[in-house]
Order: sequence, then structure tokens, then C-alpha cells
Amino acid sequence: MGRAFEYRRASKEKRWDKMSKVFPKLARSITIAAKAGGPDPESNSALRTAISNAKAENMPKDNIDKAIKRATGGDEANFNEVNYEAKGPHGSLLFIETATDNTNRTVANLKMILNKNGGEMVQTGSLEFMFSRKTVIQFPVTDDMDMDEIELGLIDHGLEDLSINDQTAYLEGEFTAFGTLTAAVDELGIENVKAKLERIPNSPIEVTDQEIEDIESLIDKVEDDDDVQSVFTNIA
Repeated sequence: MGRAFEYRRASKEKRWDKMSKVFPKLARSITIAAKAGGPDPESNSALRTAISNAKAENMPKDNIDKAIKRATGGDEANFNEVNYEAKGPHGSLLFIETATDNTNRTVANLKMILNKNGGEMVQTGSLEFMFSRKTVIQFPVTDDMDMDEIELGLIDHGLEDLSINDQTAYLEGEFTAFGTLTAAVDELGIENVKAKLERIPNSPIEVTDQEIEDIESLIDKVEDDDDVQSVFTNIA
């Protein structure tokens, strides 16, 4: 698939490993889910998924419990999910998802990061049509798994595509299938599952090795902001 693809995947895994940044972002996702749908994961599928993602990153149980309790803690839980859109270097487009208690701070920080690294904010909604929202689930493949059987069993629950790379399974379905597909995977008893709604580019662009380094450098800086939860781009 080329060096650019491998660089992108390696960079993505590297960012997942930034525990000092990942844990607060996961905690914020748990708090938002608990505040929106209640603190019981049995009746709140969004919270159940957020907890599963946290466990997959080895987030301590105490941190998870504190994040749930924070949902009923007044001002601490007043996070809003706000999306921003931007242009980056070399024709790249960025769709930025945030969870913030201060949009003025978030906008100011993002504008500063983008302006210093060859990017710029664009009007909200101008890039929405450039991406398709999808359910994406991943988990490690073990020797005792029958992946053909798993695939057949999940098709009726919204699975559209299943691929395996480096002993990791990647499942994709429509975003409306998020609840049913994640529940079906959960019923299989699979461990270390990560699930989220991602934005897949409708017209991905090809870039050179040097160009992707420039783009990844910008994405790293954007993702380092405490308010940023996810960044999606149109790189192939």
C-alpha cells in the first residue's frame, strides 16, 4: 500500500499511545455519554461503548468511575460537542471533533495551531459533504476466532465490510448501525474492542511521503489540544 499508508498507520498508532492525552479524552467521552443517557451502561449504549474504549486503552477503573460520577457534578460536566472544519497543507481537509466547556478558547487555540502550520479554519458545514459518517470497530484477532463465522453473524446487524491488518480486525458499517453492531460484537464476548463513529473521505487524495509528513505534523498538533477528541482527514 506504499510508504505513505504505513506512515499514516504508524502515526495513528503512536497518537493512541499518548496516554497522558488519551485518558483525559476518553474520560470526557464517558462523562458526555453518561450525562446524555444516564450513568447505567446496561441501558446506555453510548456509555457502554465509551467504557469499552477506555478499557481497551487500559484506563484504570477508578478513572472510569470518576468520569461517570462527573456527569452529575454540575459545572464540571458542562461539555458541548462542537465540530470544526479546516484546510491543511497540500490539499488536505480536516474535520475536527471537540468536546469543550469553552468554545471561545477552543476556536482561538485551533486557529493559532492551524495558522502556524499551513492551515486555516473554514465555514462550518462547508466540508460536511466531503465525508461519510461510518461505524468503525476494531479488535485484536486471536487464534481461536473464526473470522468467517463472525463476519456472517454480524452482517444482519449492519456490518458492511470486514478487513484484517496486522492481526487487527476492522469492521465498518453505516453510522445508524452503531448501536446494533457494537451490541452484536459485545455479545460475542470479544475483548479489547474499540468502537467509534468515524468520518471516511468520499474523495480521498493521494500525497507524497514528504507531503504526508507535513499533514501529519499539523494533525498531531491539533490532536494535542485538550479539547480535541478526533481529527479526520481526506488522505487516501
